Amino acid sequence: MPERFTIRPMTPGDIDAVTAIAAALPDAPHWPRSSYEAIFTPNTSPQRIALVAEAAPLGIAGFVIASALSPQAELESIAVAAHFQGQSLAGRLFTSLRQSLLVLGCSEIFLEVRQSNHAALALYSALGFSQTARRPAYYSNPAEDAILMARSV
Repeated sequence: MPERFTIRPMTPGDIDAVTAIAAALPDAPHWPRSSYEAIFTPNTSPQRIALVAEAAPLGIAGFVIASALSPQAELESIAVAAHFQGQSLAGRLFTSLRQSLLVLGCSEIFLEVRQSNHAALALYSALGFSQTARRPAYYSNPAEDAILMARSV
């Protein structure tokens, strides 16, 4: 039976679950805890939007984080726990993120992704992103190009 998900703003109490999801996904950004804590620092620029998808009573199933400096935003991370993948949850998280970005006056969102991360590239294409550029040898361990992608909000 498909789970029922609620999309809501991330809270500091969600950080353990969010870091666990990211750590379990090899291609997800593995930020230090302090980076997640910084999301909740008031009056920072750019403004951060962080949302979680919660599957009651199981807990956090996925999350999305973006920075917004109108008229642009950057999708910094989107991740869904492996056992919740395939339920269109990333799409629902992104739709909720877009709504928040529109309220902030953003008209474009961009991202960068490793060229070898085929699953992410497929997801971003399905979400309406198009490749805009390439940054040679942007990533390390291993050295790899970054694909830059963008779409209108």
